[in-house]
Amino acid sequence: MTTWDAVFNCTRCGICCQGVGGIVLAEKDLLRLADHLAMTPETFLQEWTERRGRLPSLRAGADGYCVFFAPGLGCSVHAARPDVCRAWPFFRGNLEDAASYEIAREDCPGIAAVAHDAFREAGLTYLTVHDLATDREDGPNALRVTHLLATCRQNRR
Repeated sequence: MTTWDAVFNCTRCGICCQGVGGIVLAEKDLLRLADHLAMTPETFLQEWTERRGRLPSLRAGADGYCVFFAPGLGCSVHAARPDVCRAWPFFRGNLEDAASYEIAREDCPGIAAVAHDAFREAGLTYLTVHDLATDREDGPNALRVTHLLATCRQNRR
């Protein structure tokens, strides 16, 4: 079992799949999803996304969930899901702020009740290993993991 498995085990409940405009796509997400669905990126953009700002985001259905979420089944494109979905629950706010982590833990049944420091350490490792970390402040995840890693190491001294 990896450190992140001890703090998060996705139940595919969909709590993180709610919200209009919340699943922003980077170019690599678009290409991965289009390939997974055997369509061109242009066709994927027309059929499955909307613009909110400069980046496309996945559409939400009438129920407020991502169009690829199926109640009782989970994400129908899970293998090709966007990086922002892959990163859940290891989002910047949850990693930096214990109160945000507690709120996420109350909502998401897959997040284990562990100390915030343990959650943060596991999350930073997960993001790094899965190439979801970025030092860019304009990407969809905007995690600045280098800064967070330095902060964690400093706090352990």
